[in-house]
Amino acid sequence: MTVAELYTYFDARFPASLSLPWDHDGLQICPDPAREARRVLVALDVTREAVERAVRENCDAVLTHHPLFFEPLRQLCADVGRGGTALPLIRAGIAQMSFHTRFDAADGGMNDLLCAALGLRAIGRVGPAGEAVARLAEGTPKTPAEWASAVKAVLGAPFVLLTEAKKEPVGRVAVCGGDGKDFIGAAAEAGAGLLICGRSGYNADVEAPECGVSVLEAGHFYTEAVCLPYFAEELKRLGIEPVVYGECAVRAL
Repeated sequence: MTVAELYTYFDARFPASLSLPWDHDGLQICPDPAREARRVLVALDVTREAVERAVRENCDAVLTHHPLFFEPLRQLCADVGRGGTALPLIRAGIAQMSFHTRFDAADGGMNDLLCAALGLRAIGRVGPAGEAVARLAEGTPKTPAEWASAVKAVLGAPFVLLTEAKKEPVGRVAVCGGDGKDFIGAAAEAGAGLLICGRSGYNADVEAPECGVSVLEAGHFYTEAVCLPYFAEELKRLGIEPVVYGECAVRAL
């Protein structure tokens, strides 16, 4: 399978039509579309450390959740912005592809994987009009504090942040890997008593109880790292050797 064929495979599974309007994921670097994809590095982010690992281990492509470029490029220099990350890939002939909000939105994608990891049953979608990528889910009722302990343990997060609207057990929750601040109102409208997300932000958390929603922030990386085993298994199924880079770029000190 070539690099171009690999991208086509995942693009068919997670089409760009599912991406949110502001997103720019997809095949962003492809020096040689005909290069055989024998080894592929899987990571959440295209960091310099991830790229160094891909080059060192002779990978043919890097597959990530987050795109390398979010904004249009105005220059590509080794010592400016993301140039120091992109240029080593180009020099080594390594392709880079990402599946971001399209993977969040897709059936069986990020938020369904997160629900499954947390022992939740997804029963619907929540979100602003046209952006309903988060999940409405049900599980064994727990107090927000009990949810916090359970989620922290399952995801291996070094810490979690909890804002409580009520202390009573909650069985219906909204789930959003990564940034979840835009889903608080939709979670309330859907009858969820708790939003489990990666990050939300102080101001959004302070206001959430006014909507009757507790917010549990478990870390952007930790709520989305569930995609790494998924992509690794998909690559194996295609006869490609995965190299999993599971390091979080943001450390808790």
